[in-house]
Amino acid sequence: MELNGAPAELGQIKALALTNYGHFTSMLVENGRVRGLSQHMQRLARDSHQLFGVDLDTDQVRTYVRQALAAAERRTVVRITVYDPALDLGTIGADASPSVLITTRPAGTGQAGPLRLQAAAYRREAPAVKHIGLFGALQRRRAAQREGYDDVLFLNPDGTISEIATSNIGFIRNDQIVWPRSEWLTGVTMTLLNQVTDEQVVSEALTISDLRNMDAAFATNAATGIRPVRSVDAIEWPTEHEMINKLRELYVDIPGEKI
Repeated sequence: MELNGAPAELGQIKALALTNYGHFTSMLVENGRVRGLSQHMQRLARDSHQLFGVDLDTDQVRTYVRQALAAAERRTVVRITVYDPALDLGTIGADASPSVLITTRPAGTGQAGPLRLQAAAYRREAPAVKHIGLFGALQRRRAAQREGYDDVLFLNPDGTISEIATSNIGFIRNDQIVWPRSEWLTGVTMTLLNQVTDEQVVSEALTISDLRNMDAAFATNAATGIRPVRSVDAIEWPTEHEMINKLRELYVDIPGEKI
């Protein structure tokens, strides 16, 4: 764990627990390369403008990541968190000078298994920003897991589908990829898939009742790639669908960008 390229001290990271204002991105690094690295850096720069009103030096961020990876394994999940340790609850409106916290963990081995999702009414605050305020999302994930599910699928107040707690969700219908039409966080993995697939990609306002017309479902996340969704509540799909397998192959073949 390094802050601005140096080992982080407790006093520097306590703001993450006490104030919890900032944003982040997580990415899978394989042999020093990341699929969609440019998109991750663009996200960090955009969200820094949104939350702090400042420019973020993404070249410096990449330098911090390279340094943190010096002793890491070949497949590593890197999280880049941008926050200002000097801001607290009483001074949150002050001019900001954000810091960059780099944390790493070994990437999981093998392919992530299918997900069983429980639908729940919830909309993240500022859904277009990948912010660190995850209490609501994690509370609903915890509730779903306590009921025997793997994760939670969020429903807007009008009943339309938006996203999984920390992933996007897509569906297969005939020869189409169908993304929910909603205000949600645009994921790097879903963006890359849209760029490389030759299938028709559409966006529609979807409710739970619409899911019975879908042939399959999948989740996208930078750390795990493409993961089949087995079910949402009582609606089930096959997890070995031809198009999901094709999307996985397309995603794996996307060349990584060097850190």
